[in-house]
Formats: sequence, structure tokens, C-alpha cells
Amino acid sequence: MGATVKNFIKQLGLPRLIILALFIALCITAVVLKQDFGLISSDVIRRFGMFGVLALAMIPSIQCGTGPNFALPIGVICGLLGALITIEFGLTSPALGRGFISAVLIALPFAVASGLVYGMLLNRIKGSEMLVATYTGFSIVSFMQIGWVTLPFNHPEMVWPIGKGLRVTIALDSSYGGVLNNFMAFYIGGTKIPTGLLLFFFGSCFIVWLFSRSKAGIALRAAGDNPRFAAASGIDVDKNRIIGTVLSTVIGAIGIIVYSQSYGFLSLYLDPLYMAFPAVAAVLIGGASTRKARISHAIIGVFLFQGILTVALPVANQMFPEGNLSEVLRMIVQNGIILYALTKVGGEA
Repeated sequence: MGATVKNFIKQLGLPRLIILALFIALCITAVVLKQDFGLISSDVIRRFGMFGVLALAMIPSIQCGTGPNFALPIGVICGLLGALITIEFGLTSPALGRGFISAVLIALPFAVASGLVYGMLLNRIKGSEMLVATYTGFSIVSFMQIGWVTLPFNHPEMVWPIGKGLRVTIALDSSYGGVLNNFMAFYIGGTKIPTGLLLFFFGSCFIVWLFSRSKAGIALRAAGDNPRFAAASGIDVDKNRIIGTVLSTVIGAIGIIVYSQSYGFLSLYLDPLYMAFPAVAAVLIGGASTRKARISHAIIGVFLFQGILTVALPVANQMFPEGNLSEVLRMIVQNGIILYALTKVGGEA
């Protein structure tokens, strides 16, 4: 019996077990405090779907051998550009999802081109990918501070009424806000199920799974698992690293469009800087490492990570109304998990 328990803990992972136990304890505490659990569970499911695609972007980058994509802001900015161009030229129709589809299609060429350039950069600095990724993500966000002010957008809903430049947040009510959340949505008790949002996330997972089972996907994983053996087998390791980086950037661009339609706003300037860390934390919580990752890690990790943060905020605010403990807890969980995983780099060998 003891051996069985030990094997279960080893397979599940002690950090995940602790986080799962904390999540369950928070849910029980929310019920004891008589909070609106239907509203909380609705928010957990919504955040699971809206953050899911961003976390999924980590899978190709880890599988191809470049590690967690801390340069996810590159893809995020490509997605934001697609959304902004869609609004600028009036390619929107919330009822039919035209604005959402247009934003995705416009963002794709930006993401592919950016992923190619960034992938070639990573091939020149092998061994320092995560450090360079973090620096690159910070740099592109800083560069776009100038871009958001100088790019020739003129739509009245996006620009400041006085002066030049785009607003910090841009409402999506008249474009594609909530298009996935409201598609075929229904209620179970007091819990809203955003069917369209969940279908899109799981559909994205299925597409990535199909790719991983294809010849190209197997070659990509082989290049990431054992580059020397892959090269000896005739696999172009550098090419597959670029493919993985492009895929990660493209999924990140789509992910921010999914996120923004659920959030209801486009957030520019500094906000893209913080999108990579929750995505990295989620897949690491789900059981991924900096060298190995599966789609299930993204699904489990996003649910646990967003679930624990969503439930913790109202619980902490009710128990300790005099302080901002909920934000402190969010930072501890998010950054603590990332720090734990990074201390294990190389342990798989």
C-alpha cells in the first residue's frame, strides 16, 4: 500500500499534488464562506478557455528543443496587430464571428515571418535560449511602445481623442468581443459553460496533437529530444527548431486573439510583457519540464493554475479585506512554480 502511494505521488509529481490539494481546499473554503460558487466556477471555466491556447503555444517550443517560449510577446504582438488592422478596416461582424476570423487570418503572416526570424536567432545561440527569449520578449514589447504611438491607425474607437497614438485598452464590444464565449453557451445550475471557447481550445489541442503524430511532428520531437541522434539519422535539427518556434509564435498570436475576445479588450503597451509567464507556469504545473512537454500538460496545468488563482482571489479578499493578499498569492504561485522548474533544468538527463 505504501509503495502504491509513493508511486502515485512520483507519477503525479509532488508540486502538482500540493497545488491540487490547495485548489480543493480553496474550493471548500469558498463554499464555507458562502460565496457565489456558480459565479466562481463560471470564471474558472472561462479563464481555462481564454488562457488555454496561450499555454498550448509552449508545447512546440519545448518539443523542438528551444525550451519554454519566454518570447511569447512576439506572437502576442502579431495577434494584436491582426486585431487592430481588423478593426481599422471594419472587417467585423460579431454575430458571424467575422471579426475574430479576420483577426486570426491577418495575424498569421506576421506571426510566421516573426517566428522565422526569431527561430534563426535561436539557432545561433544554442544553450542560452531561455535567457535570450526573455530578453527578446522584453525588447519587442519596449520597441512596440513606440509603434503603438506612431503606427497610422485612425479608427475613432482605437486612437486617443486628443493627441496621437493608440489607447492603452481598446474595447471589442462592436467587433468580436465574446464571440466564442457566447457561441452555443448554456448554464448548468449557476455555472455558465462557454461552449464555443472550449471547443476552440480543445480543437486547437487536437490539431497540435495531429501534427505531433505526423512525420513532421515526429521529426520535430526527435530533434528536441536528442539532437545528435536526430542529426545522425538525417533530420535537420536547425530546421525543426525553426518550425517549432514558428508554430509557437503562430499559436501565441491566435491565443491572444482568443484571450482578448473573452476579456473584452485589447491591451497594448506593457500588457503583452506579462503574457508569457502565466503560460509557462501553467505547462510546468501541468507536469512539463524545460525539455519535455505534452498537450495534456497544458490542459491540466491551465486548469490548475487559473483555477487556483480564480478561487484564491475572492477567498483571500474576504478573509483578509484589509490587504492585497490575493495579488501577493498570485505572484508567489506563478513565479514560485517557474523558479522551481528552472532549478530542475538538466535533471531529465
